[in-house]
Amino acid sequence: MSDAPTNPFDTDDDAATFLVLVNESGEHSLWPEFAEVPEGWTAAHGPCARQEALDWIGRAWIGR
Repeated sequence: MSDAPTNPFDTDDDAATFLVLVNESGEHSLWPEFAEVPEGWTAAHGPCARQEALDWIGRAWIGR
């Protein structure tokens, strides 16, 4: 058993919720809802399931 912390971005936990963050440059980021939003980023979508957030990011990038 490893003592390494788990990565909250790579989870199979169906109960995990995420935000889609956007910065002033229009970059998007998947972000776990429980974590504080970093300075310079704003929530653009969510909270929602991981796949919904990834789908939203995909649609947002296609529209650019």
